[in-house]
Amino acid sequence: MSGSILISPAIRRRSVSVAMKVAVIGSGISGAVCASTLARNGVSVTIFDSGRGPGGRTSQRREVGEDGKELTFDHGAPFFSVTNSDAMALVHEWESRGFVSQWKQVFGSFDCASNKFLGIIQQEEDANNNNKYVGVPGMNSISKALCNHSGVESMFGTGIAKLEWLEEEIPWLLTDSKGQNLGRFDGVVASDKNIASPRFTQLTGLPPPLDLNLVPELAAKLQDIPVLPCFSLMLAFKEPLSLIPAKGLSFKNSEILSWAHCDSTKPGRSTDSERWILHSTPGYASSVIAKTGLQKLSSETLDKISEEMFKEFQCSGLVSSLPFFMKAHRWGSAFPAKSIAVEERCLWDRNRNLAICGDFCVSPNVQGAILSGLAAASKLLQASSCL
Repeated sequence: MSGSILISPAIRRRSVSVAMKVAVIGSGISGAVCASTLARNGVSVTIFDSGRGPGGRTSQRREVGEDGKELTFDHGAPFFSVTNSDAMALVHEWESRGFVSQWKQVFGSFDCASNKFLGIIQQEEDANNNNKYVGVPGMNSISKALCNHSGVESMFGTGIAKLEWLEEEIPWLLTDSKGQNLGRFDGVVASDKNIASPRFTQLTGLPPPLDLNLVPELAAKLQDIPVLPCFSLMLAFKEPLSLIPAKGLSFKNSEILSWAHCDSTKPGRSTDSERWILHSTPGYASSVIAKTGLQKLSSETLDKISEEMFKEFQCSGLVSSLPFFMKAHRWGSAFPAKSIAVEERCLWDRNRNLAICGDFCVSPNVQGAILSGLAAASKLLQASSCL
């Protein structure tokens, strides 16, 4: 298999007669897949992301333990599965390039009401035959590799404050929160569902970057995409939690916890300590956010959340020791509650060369993000052939 990324038959490699410049906002899976697909087809791509590095919900958190050693946590998406043939071909290519691997572990479900396991499933016994894949050595390795593709320039720590349409040959002008000109582009791909949402204002105090008056046909779908909040709790133990017979758990009848996984059992991870990630239920996270809002949380509030989530984990009787590291993280709007473009896989305004992509378009998972990114790239490539 060659080193180039496999893509949908609808997006076969073609020569771009005129070099097209495209801005991609967001370096999660969807934005990164779109950017790398465009670049390998001759488009000049610049990725803008307000974060310190790529990944979005597949980013990796780096912390320092009490002994001074680095601790890493996949505190967002723990793994992913694929069933679509186009997505599968792409994932197999990532496997061959060494930044994706299968995570072959035992998974199960725990009932907090009865304090009993409801079932343990070996990877080979999965009735749906859904292999679990992870990025190597971190979930962010996927976006990192794609953002480093030849022809892709990545601008991290750069948030987009305004997308301005000018009736000129190169129509899109992007500016940051300081009003700095970030460049002119023929087309724009936005993989951030808050690009035109009032939620952007709640988070930043600024108006949304995209004026919906520019794209009236997309406005209804973009204006208020419902989301499910979540808190993740990162834990590190000196000794293995030997009472837990599985490395991934879903929780039943818990108002606080939805699932947990042992991060240090994934391929390519350090085994100096045993590291677990807990995810809260949307209901628990919503109750906290109702009191605190979406502004930055105080360390006292995060400590309280950490204690409540860990206490629920302890009450299961599965935890045999105390962690030497414990820290909570809020995902305020990361998980879409509905899909807005299931058939089309992305939103597209051909008059503006504007694509909106992400897991919120297709399905709230990595496969959905992949398929939406490919669809957005297809739209831009079709537009580029008309230049």
